[in-house]
Amino acid sequence: MHELCFIDSKLRVMSSLIFVCLMSACVTKPESQLVSNAEALVLPKRYDATAYPKLRIVPGLLQLFSDPRLEKWVNLALEGNPDLKLTAAKLEEAGFNTRKAYALSLPNFALRGEGNRARAKVAGNSNISNRYSTGLDVNWELDVWGRISSGMSAVAADQEAANADYAAAKQSISAQTMQSYFDLIAADKLLALYNRKLSSFQKSYQLVDRRFILGTANLGDSDLAKTDLENTRAQVAQRKDVRDQVSRQLSALTGGYPDRSAVKTSFGWPTLRNGVNSGIPSDLLKNRPDVDAAYHRIRAADSKVTVAHRDLFPRFTLTATGGNETSSLTRLINSNISLWSLTSRITGPIFEGGNRRAELGAANARAKQAYANYQSTVINALREVENALGSERYLLGQETALQNALAAARRAENRIRRNYEAGLGNVLSLLESQRRSFNTEESLINTRALRYKNRVTLALALGTDA
Repeated sequence: MHELCFIDSKLRVMSSLIFVCLMSACVTKPESQLVSNAEALVLPKRYDATAYPKLRIVPGLLQLFSDPRLEKWVNLALEGNPDLKLTAAKLEEAGFNTRKAYALSLPNFALRGEGNRARAKVAGNSNISNRYSTGLDVNWELDVWGRISSGMSAVAADQEAANADYAAAKQSISAQTMQSYFDLIAADKLLALYNRKLSSFQKSYQLVDRRFILGTANLGDSDLAKTDLENTRAQVAQRKDVRDQVSRQLSALTGGYPDRSAVKTSFGWPTLRNGVNSGIPSDLLKNRPDVDAAYHRIRAADSKVTVAHRDLFPRFTLTATGGNETSSLTRLINSNISLWSLTSRITGPIFEGGNRRAELGAANARAKQAYANYQSTVINALREVENALGSERYLLGQETALQNALAAARRAENRIRRNYEAGLGNVLSLLESQRRSFNTEESLINTRALRYKNRVTLALALGTDA
């Protein structure tokens, strides 16, 4: 009778395991989100901004300009920027996650020590017994379905993405520092311009005031000159504030206290000694680290779909235990009682309320998100290159036109001032010529700063190293 019950129990267990395997096999893995070339974004053979001249390819952002001070600030930022340190720590974490995933594929060894004291009372007599044991436990999950190896592939792809994130962060910090440096140059030059403007309007006010005393000018002319003088005085204070804020921003990028130490050095425009070759759009996908990171996240998400799918299948585990047992702690090592066991186990889900199937659907949705993010990253990268290429050409033309306009404005201002000093002309023409000359020079400074910053933006958009 006992044998029949045992056989019946075995049949029920086997039938349950067969049911688990059959139910797991009915769940198919969703299609991979890694699309074929036919479904990928169609890239043109050349960029839309085709009028951009060919320039030499540079190996790094710092090679765009010849300026030792700029190089010093960028190096300080790469050493001390806290955002870059954060990205480096995430990369370090990804490395440990890869090691953890690899460890799951290896047997797990654990030393064990136990002590037990029991008391039994029979017919008024007490019997106290001690049992001590020590042993080694080994546990190993067999990767029959490839669940663990897929997890290893996922974290390996995550680490590749983290590597690309760190490269992108270095490029971004370098570019931000360089652009802040150019903003500081522009702010310093604009402050100098407004100081010259203040001095110029001061001289004009004195000239008008002398003519008023001589009776050749009226009080309205003096008030107009005074208005421009005081407005310029207010603008000088504003320019000082802007310069100090930009200096604090540059100092903060290096991880230091955001003070005005950056303005203590005399600044000038660096030499634009090199440019970048735009190449062709397909090169961009190989050069941009953010595109590379997005691609590796597709691979990671696809492997995680496999992990979720294989998690529906039964798991096979081998467990081995060996050790000694004795009633005396002092004789534990030399005990004659040796125990060992070897167990194989198969476990599989039967009913969990759809938890694992829901996780499979969620993993598939995350893979779709990763692919959509990759598409968005590629399109955004192409847009950044096209905009920077177009701006490079337009800013060069704008700077040339402003240089010509400034030369003409200064000639006009000199003629009008001489006429006014000779008693010809009126104060409105004099003041307007001054304003036009200084406004044109201000536009030229701002345009030059934009051109320098755009050169950095273009190199960054093309994936130039930090």
